[in-house]
Parts: sequence; structure tokens; C-alpha cells
Amino acid sequence: MKKFSLLFGFIFIIVTSLFAQTKDYNLLIGTYTNTGKSEGIYTYNFNSLTGKTNLKSVTKNVDNPSYLALSPNKKFVYAVNEKGATSSVSSFKYSATTGKLKLINKVTSGGADPCYITVDENNVIVANYSGGNLAVFQRREDGSLTKAVQIIKNTGKSIDPKGRQTSAHVHMVKFTPDHKYLVVNDLGEDQTYVYHYNPKGNDKTLALKNVYKTNAGTGPRHMTFSPDGKFAYLVHEFNGSITAFRYANGNLTKLQEIETVAKDFKGKIDGAAIHISADGKFLYETNRGDANSISTFSILTGGKLKFIESVSTLGKGPRNFTIDPTGNYLLVGHQNSNDVVIFKRNKLTGKLTDSGERIDVGAPVCLVFD
Repeated sequence: MKKFSLLFGFIFIIVTSLFAQTKDYNLLIGTYTNTGKSEGIYTYNFNSLTGKTNLKSVTKNVDNPSYLALSPNKKFVYAVNEKGATSSVSSFKYSATTGKLKLINKVTSGGADPCYITVDENNVIVANYSGGNLAVFQRREDGSLTKAVQIIKNTGKSIDPKGRQTSAHVHMVKFTPDHKYLVVNDLGEDQTYVYHYNPKGNDKTLALKNVYKTNAGTGPRHMTFSPDGKFAYLVHEFNGSITAFRYANGNLTKLQEIETVAKDFKGKIDGAAIHISADGKFLYETNRGDANSISTFSILTGGKLKFIESVSTLGKGPRNFTIDPTGNYLLVGHQNSNDVVIFKRNKLTGKLTDSGERIDVGAPVCLVFD
């Protein structure tokens, strides 16, 4: 009887483990519709065991939904509509079962060309790239957005000889892990801002705490935090370099500068996305331009990075990527070759190999798992 009980328990563990591994997830993809190759926001079913995908839904008649954010309760999706001076922000009701999005309302973004959006229980905050500002919108109970309650305008510039820093270009707005602060990267100014965050503050939701000057002419783009909240990593668009920081109480202390391309690389780099695996062991960063690569680093105990490898993303313009919830796959969205390449990810080494799976979709630039 004892042996039978042990055998039954062993079989139960195997079955439940396999069941957990076969769980399907929704993958939402934001795109540029002005290329004529995309119809809006796409929802796919992603099989975490095989890496295969199936289209569930397409939300059409949405202008350039180039960045998406899912609400904490997963009932709503928010999207920027990147359309120059007439740009806006849209709110949608989201059904995880069908993958469908239903428009709730749309409000002006408060600045030209929003390129990043973040959301919590109270607010939606947007980075307006060409407008050089960030805007705060309050969320109503039905998921709809108010008009902007606070807009903060940057006015600086920097030294890029190619003219990309003649004015401010806010590129990212991201909450710190403790949710007490908001980090803002300005590519045009070569500066990173840290704001106190008061979720019920209305026109005083954000109050400046610190400003960090990055290396002149490098273009700070995106930042990611380690899962334990102790470290932050900033990728620079113009040279693809990564700055590692120690993070505590809204303060960033520089630890390291590390490159993502070989010293003798002569082409355009155009650093893009940066993310960390859920176990906090590995960091990944993509470069576009002539590189079209993704680099893998291990995260050492003190927060510094150690280079592991750099491989081709197997497409052109890897603007964004994401790691699936199981950690078994890494998906890269190629804006210029109109596809998503799905890599297998070795959880022990961090290394990537081509799974052979692809998603053909026009100008994918934001990948969000549910």
C-alpha cells in the first residue's frame, strides 16, 4: 500500500507538472499601421510548451498602436496612437478569453508621437517623444481615461552630430520596483529623471527628485530593473552601451558601463530594448541598425554584468522583445522585416537558439504577454 501511494503521488506530480507546462498565454502585439502591412493590435494564443502561435483577434482601425500596457487587473489595455501632432492615447476593454479589444475612449496624448506607456491602478503615464514631454492621465473605474491632469515639458538638448538631440525626446516612463517613483529617460537631453510619485496627486502626481546626466551623445532609451529591485540597467540608443546602477529609495548609483557590440564594429547600432529574465540571472539587449543582434549577459552578485554572447535576431529592426511567462522562449519583434522570431531560451546558460517558429505580422514593435 505504501509503495502504491508513493507511485500515485509521483504520477500526480508528473501530470500536474505537464499540465502547468502546457498552459497557453495571450500575446498582444502593437504595430505601426502606417506601413500598410498592419491592421492594428493583434492577439495571439501562445503555447508555452511548443512555442507555436495562433491568431485569436485583430483590433482594427487603430492608428499606430506602437506601445501597449495591460492594466494590473488585466481587464483593460492602453495604447499610444503615434501620429505626430494629432497623437492620442486609447483605452480598451480586454477579454482574455477571446483576445478581443473594445474601444472605451481616446484622448489627446498631450504631445507629439507618444512612444511608451505605463499603467497602474490609478493612472496611465505616457512618454511623448517628439513633444519632449510626459503626460499623466487618470483612470476611471470603467477603464476610460481623463484628459491629461499633468504635463511635464523638457527643454534641453545635447551634442549628437546627426541632429537627433537638438531638442528633448522623452523615450520612457517606468515605475520603480517600490512604486514610489517614476523613472523618465530623455534621449534628446542625455538625462534620466526620477520623480516622486503620488498616485492621487492630480496635477501634482509627479514631483522631481533627481536628475542624472548620462554620457553625452549616447541617447538614453530604456531602463529595466532586477526582480529584487536592487539594480537598474539603462541602454543607450546611439552606441548600444548599457549602464548598470545600484537602486535604492529613488537613487541610482553607477556601477558599470559595458558595450554590446565589438570595439571594431563600424555600422549603425541603434540600441533598442532591454529586459531581464524572471529569475534575475540574465539580461538581454537588442541592437537595430546594421547590427540586428541580441546580446546576453549574466547578472553577477553585485549587480555588474558579464557578457555571454551576441547572436543575430534573424530579422531587421529588433525594436522590442519579451520573454514568455515560463522563461522557455524569447520573442523578438522586427519592425523592418515584419515578423516575430521565436527563440528557445536555455534557463541554465541564458543562451538562445532558433526554435524555427515565426509570426508574420506587419511592423511589430511591442510584445505583451498575458
